[in-house]
Amino acid sequence: MYLDKEKKQNLLHILNLVTTKGSKTDSVYELSGIRASYEFDGYTCWLAYRDLTVTLMFHGSYDFDYQHKETREFFFKLVSNLLAEKDNL
Repeated sequence: MYLDKEKKQNLLHILNLVTTKGSKTDSVYELSGIRASYEFDGYTCWLAYRDLTVTLMFHGSYDFDYQHKETREFFFKLVSNLLAEKDNL
């Protein structure tokens, strides 16, 4: 799956939003159903939502794993909505 520069940046912004505004349980943060976690060195980070997992790796590479196309589409809508409302969270 190809992501343009804006979508990649949005994933990084949502990772930051979830880890700063979300609730933390063990080493996983959660905000509005999106879960975020990362390795201790920060080189690999994960975003998860329902059956979707996004792996964000060093130097801007990424990997998507999901079972339903609808989940991926809803995930990106949710990301856009959360970023638009980030000042109100």
